[in-house]
Amino acid sequence: MIRHLMHINFDGQRGLQEQVRESLISAILSGIFSPDTPLPSCRQLAGQLNVSRNTTALVFESLVNEGYLISRPRSGYYLHPDYHNAGQSVPQNAPLCESDAPCWSKRLHITPSQQESILKPAGWMHYRYPFIYGQPDTRQFPLTTWRAAANWLHGGVRDPAWVVDHIDQDVPMLVEQIRTRVLPKRGIVAAPDEILITLGSQNALYLLTRLLMSPRTRVGVENPGFREAINTFLLSDTQIVPHAVDGEGLVPGESPCDYYYVTPGHQVPTGVTMSRARRAQLLSFATRHDAVIIEDDYDSESNFSQNPLPALKASDRSGRVIYVSSLSKALSPGLRLGYMVAAPEIIDEARALRRLVYRHPPTNIQYQMAHFLAQGHYETHLRRYHEDSARRWDTLHNALRAFLPECATFSGSEHANAFWLSTPGQISTRQLTWRAAHAGVLIEPGARHFLDDAPPDNFFRMGFHAINPDAIVPGVKVLRGQMGQLA
Repeated sequence: MIRHLMHINFDGQRGLQEQVRESLISAILSGIFSPDTPLPSCRQLAGQLNVSRNTTALVFESLVNEGYLISRPRSGYYLHPDYHNAGQSVPQNAPLCESDAPCWSKRLHITPSQQESILKPAGWMHYRYPFIYGQPDTRQFPLTTWRAAANWLHGGVRDPAWVVDHIDQDVPMLVEQIRTRVLPKRGIVAAPDEILITLGSQNALYLLTRLLMSPRTRVGVENPGFREAINTFLLSDTQIVPHAVDGEGLVPGESPCDYYYVTPGHQVPTGVTMSRARRAQLLSFATRHDAVIIEDDYDSESNFSQNPLPALKASDRSGRVIYVSSLSKALSPGLRLGYMVAAPEIIDEARALRRLVYRHPPTNIQYQMAHFLAQGHYETHLRRYHEDSARRWDTLHNALRAFLPECATFSGSEHANAFWLSTPGQISTRQLTWRAAHAGVLIEPGARHFLDDAPPDNFFRMGFHAINPDAIVPGVKVLRGQMGQLA
């Protein structure tokens, strides 16, 4: 029984001690071991698992030190009394009486799951040609320098301030790095009390929605646009006012809105950069009509254009631009670190609201990112990331010109982090997406980005960071074959 119990399918990417300990903890908490019977000895367990005796001895000693086991000389290791009845504490599922269960559908005030959203297939990373957007090549993550920042954080030579609850405050070191290292590259000057750390830019949009929007609020958005931002605004039953996008960005309408949400660096999803003239026009329009602009500079760090235009907020002279961006887009989206730049009054209220939701982003990650920035590791990673992105962009651009010349790209979208393409009118991109996926090629149909009642079905998006660079050209060729069968 014990031999079967302690079988482990070892993962070569993890430490042996870690996996042996994890299995023993699971067995203890499940109530497998008898209180009166010793656990297998270090030698026996090492033989069963085919690991060194030293490995099992270290694991057993750590479990003794932490109160899971007790050691009896010349007898062996036994369960600590606190865990004699561990298995009995696991609750058993009782049969549910459906007639007594609440009717949750009547209690829900909002149903975010019913919103139109941009979804990626489960297991997209297992496709041979994943031309999807927003996922990096994990092999590029700077693991060595990120680990060095973690070692700095966890070293014993300083006060571990990150273990203390900061209540609603951010790590000053990270705020200062953003203020002095990150924002100046976008032409933005900000004081510390104008910066708030968030769990990504999406979280910043949520905070702004709760603070500023109501059913009476009119929000001008780009069409096509970023669905997740629009879905967030709709949580307050906001009136969404679609605005067309041309080669210069969002086109201001005749009827003014209270807020305008824009992605001027590279518009989502077209990739177009808002022109200087359009920026000036939008700022002037907002001033005349007492409107506020929410600038989502989501690719501020991943933008690999040679000379990108400064942020829209850099030209803001009346405090009408609220700026949100991400620190993790080009590093690892899973880190979920972003920030907001706005007037101190907005930041104060957003900080108070954030406290009610999750208090503050984890301080250990804030400290680690701050050190990563201060040591220049982030800048080094961005330089390599930009060089790699430019090579990938060129490869996909040339492949599209050679094998899919009939798929026009949106004007003004050069060096965006994805290609926004249109097929000849008779080809449905939803059908193309389905056929291509069965051939191992993932593309993103564009219809979901539109707010029209009958959205066009001839647009699609292709990213290039998640795919192996050597697979870009073969993938385009496979897509060419699938498109040819629909023509």
